[in-house]
Amino acid sequence: MTEQTMLGAEVFAVPWVFIRGVPAIHLLPPSGPPEIAFAGRSNVGKSSLINALVGQKGLARTSNTPGRTQELNYFVPGGHSGEAGDLPPMALVDMPGYGYASAPKETVDAWTRLVFDYLKGRVTLKRVYLLVDARHGIKKNDEAVLSLLDKAAVSYQIVLTKADKVKAGATARLVADTRDRIARRPAAYPEVLATSSEKGEGLEELREAIVLAVNGS
Repeated sequence: MTEQTMLGAEVFAVPWVFIRGVPAIHLLPPSGPPEIAFAGRSNVGKSSLINALVGQKGLARTSNTPGRTQELNYFVPGGHSGEAGDLPPMALVDMPGYGYASAPKETVDAWTRLVFDYLKGRVTLKRVYLLVDARHGIKKNDEAVLSLLDKAAVSYQIVLTKADKVKAGATARLVADTRDRIARRPAAYPEVLATSSEKGEGLEELREAIVLAVNGS
């Protein structure tokens, strides 16, 4: 294991920066540090969760309009030149949301190809965190993405968002039910996390899980 991949939770305490938005697969940055990607339905709270993880409200753009994130948006801890020997220890990737009905079909198809090509072909991708709204649970289009990740053999973990919007007992049941639903999926990490960007719930556990994934655990 190199120094590049050895990191701890303190990496989330330093200022992070946006480095680029990738609208097409051929514009991906060269393979470098380990990447952690966030996927989920539009309006599930991906950008809000990324902002909460690094403690920067304005890092990832948030919007009440589903489908605003139309690119693979890359974020890294600052203070690194990006040159060989001075790469950041990891990158977070905010992926375009799926499951919204208002965007034109050709636009949805283009975003879908971008996401799927990235998932299947990015060797530095360590894990995908698939975000699921705790108020609704896993939906049909979530199942389709889970199957894609299984087929591509991409490690993924379910993260319930907006857990503060449901009763504590309901969250615990949803965590257990979700764990049961993914138990036989080959690429699924068995632990299900419940988070709230607004209340800060579950963020420390998610940071620890990301560090373990980057470090190969």
